[in-house]
Amino acid sequence: MLNQKEILAILSSTIVLGILISLIETWNIFFITTGLILIVILINIVAKKVTSFYLETETEISLWEFKKFWYKKNHKFSKPIPAGILIPLAIKFFSVGLITWMACLTFEVKGKIYKAAKRHGLYSFSGVTEEEIGWIATAGIIMNILFSILGYVLGYGQFAQLNILYAFFNLIPLSNLDGSKIFFGNKLVWTILAIIASMGVLGMLVIV
Repeated sequence: MLNQKEILAILSSTIVLGILISLIETWNIFFITTGLILIVILINIVAKKVTSFYLETETEISLWEFKKFWYKKNHKFSKPIPAGILIPLAIKFFSVGLITWMACLTFEVKGKIYKAAKRHGLYSFSGVTEEEIGWIATAGIIMNILFSILGYVLGYGQFAQLNILYAFFNLIPLSNLDGSKIFFGNKLVWTILAIIASMGVLGMLVIV
């Protein structure tokens, strides 16, 4: 289900977030926090993979990267910048520890190969629309919101908080993060999810 590149991206982002959120107050807190973050991320990814399967597409998870420094084709970095690692570190530093950016991963989608004319040995890829890509991203966000509610109801406060924060940050329509994919796929769906996630974060702050 996950290839080596995907596993590396998931583990690296999980460890970084675990360090930033727990601040390694104790190793026990670090391991518990990191484990919960891994579960939160996997909830999101499994939902995407399942949705992608039913949409007859293939989804690959990767670390969020900056590949271009301007809009023209030749305005590229010699090597991609690992934004999924650097942005959380920078925001944590410049916010004096107040904000932990949790959007570290992105994904690419391609259509599955179909035999177009077997007798001639011709193959083609089915097209993938922005709306379909948006629905794949939406599935992950919805599951995080649902698990946040479930965690709150069952009394698992930290798990609930991590899920709603993960959904909130990933809904920001920046670069090629989930928020951009949902926004350009269906603006109404993005608006509804953004309102729900924002209310969840505000509710969490009030409770705290």
